[in-house]
Amino acid sequence: MTARLLDIRGLTVSRGPGDVLRDVDLSVRTGELAVLLGANGAGKTTLLDAVSGLVATRAGQLRFDGEEVSGLTRTRRARLGIRHVEQGRAVFGDLTVRENLAVAAPAERHAEALEPFPELHKRMHVRAALLSGGEQQMLVLARALLRPASKRAAGTRLLLLDELSLGLAPIVVARLLPIVRSLTDQGITVLLVEQFANLVLPIADTVHVLDRGAIAFSGSPAELEASPGVLHKAYLSA
Repeated sequence: MTARLLDIRGLTVSRGPGDVLRDVDLSVRTGELAVLLGANGAGKTTLLDAVSGLVATRAGQLRFDGEEVSGLTRTRRARLGIRHVEQGRAVFGDLTVRENLAVAAPAERHAEALEPFPELHKRMHVRAALLSGGEQQMLVLARALLRPASKRAAGTRLLLLDELSLGLAPIVVARLLPIVRSLTDQGITVLLVEQFANLVLPIADTVHVLDRGAIAFSGSPAELEASPGVLHKAYLSA
């Protein structure tokens, strides 16, 4: 059986006066594409933020490849191979595609990260602000896949993707999702947060559903489709 790369037990996270996540158990196995579904406000983004180190945990264990990482900084977690693509396609608009990539790693490492995104090869000298939304998302993904210059830092092992489809046309999302799926063939484990189940269930290995900060379901896409009430309840409760 494939080992657990990410193993979360009893995770509780507070933001403001209350708990956003409560006693969450969730595992992602090496090389799988796991999808985290739920309505707005369910706690999906907070869970990714907790894994990458953007927010502190109040209780519980967060283990990456067997190592407890709750007390590590975001930089230390990134060096272990945890990469987080947040919402909003954060590119440097005044910099070209090439310069955006150079911020993360030297030029000799760019070709490997750009391999899944042939469209960007023709746009290397274009300012990021002039790219389409889909091209900007490709640039953000390519930047997340860059191997760091430091020999002490690992390449991307766990890719956290928050709302890949946000603000993009369905035809663009349909182009990006197979690319995300193909990353697992390169040994990259993916945890993808999404609001729209119909977009991501066809590419998922495992599905987790968050409902008001707690896990309401974990299983295969087929098992979720056989339990339509789970998603119905989770989305209506928001």
